[in-house]
Amino acid sequence: MSIDFPLILVILVFGSGLIWLVDALLWAPGRRREMAALEARYPQRADGDNPQSAQFAAEVKSRANEPAVVEYARSFFPVLFVVFVLRSFLVEPFQIPSSSMVPTLQVGDYILVNKFTYGIRLPVLRTKVLELNEPERGDVMVFFPPHMNDTYYIKRVIGLPGDTVTYRNKRLFVNGEELPWDTLAELPEGSGRHAVALERLGSANHLVQVDPVRPARDFSVLVKPGHYFMMGDNRDNSSDSRVWGQVPEKDIVGKAFAIWMHWDSLLSIPSFSRVGAIE
Repeated sequence: MSIDFPLILVILVFGSGLIWLVDALLWAPGRRREMAALEARYPQRADGDNPQSAQFAAEVKSRANEPAVVEYARSFFPVLFVVFVLRSFLVEPFQIPSSSMVPTLQVGDYILVNKFTYGIRLPVLRTKVLELNEPERGDVMVFFPPHMNDTYYIKRVIGLPGDTVTYRNKRLFVNGEELPWDTLAELPEGSGRHAVALERLGSANHLVQVDPVRPARDFSVLVKPGHYFMMGDNRDNSSDSRVWGQVPEKDIVGKAFAIWMHWDSLLSIPSFSRVGAIE
């Protein structure tokens, strides 16, 4: 079962804010008047040895105390609001759950995603309210895939609207041009291990990984208007646009730009050795 954290956060923010606002407008003025009347009735309440002190405290508790739900709403609303603004419009943290972006991103990497690079969107509704930049080839992008509209995926932008993307013998071609490819580790054919290469896509020089013994799954596809063709850097172990299709612009979440921590599991010690920008 997938937990819709953005929706839960919106409910908490607006719920706590509404409770605080309604109380401030309707009930808080009455409590203040009641408090003023009690203070006038017990002028010697500040003297701890005076019986008025205990009587005043009891009266305040029964007649002028702020309800617990209002106290919690007033305390948590500012914190929740700041988290809401940061997470919804600026930067959101994500954890890498699979090996589809190896060797660029490892399982257990914690990354930061810029939420405004591709425009400002309303949380939950995902409606774009401010146009800024468009995705570029080579960007590492977080999005909702067309077959799972409530789960974040992260892949690399390979094809822009109108591009022709071709994959042949484990080499990528965009609009008929083969992407530059420098092999870094050539492994014996049939070894069952992985070969790593440096590929250039747009302005990004990034690592890719292929399995020499797996079929290439050649294809050629035209990217539809308003859509993007996404692929994982672990080319032979990635569920991406080759499987579930192209990603519509409305399902973009943001651009991944940095690794800030690596943590394999709760039983392991977090590591900061992989901290840095995402290429």
